[in-house]
Amino acid sequence: QVQLVESGGGLVQSGGSLRLSCAASGRTFSRYDMAWFRQAPGKEREFVAAINWIGGSTFYTDAVKGRFTISRDNAKNTLYLQMNSLRPEDTAVYYCAASSNHTAWGDWGQGTQVTVSS
Repeated sequence: QVQLVESGGGLVQSGGSLRLSCAASGRTFSRYDMAWFRQAPGKEREFVAAINWIGGSTFYTDAVKGRFTISRDNAKNTLYLQMNSLRPEDTAVYYCAASSNHTAWGDWGQGTQVTVSS
């Protein structure tokens, strides 16, 4: 099991940028695939981006391609999400998640709020 703590959320104007961080503790971070999800008010949680345990493969939902970048620093046990050209529809609570078995996201953080004003 790994413990995850997100940070970096906040209020930003449309077109602005934020960088989210997810600090991991517990078992070896470098062995986990990692991902970001988000949940907007009244909507289900949705996948945003993922990165494999080595960091060589990344995946994005179509809505954020070209605007968001997921990365990780295994030496710092930290996952990042660089978010550029933010839009009001990006407003949500953002969660990081970890998978030790490469099939299910078993560990979750508490989330960080991102609000984009128009």
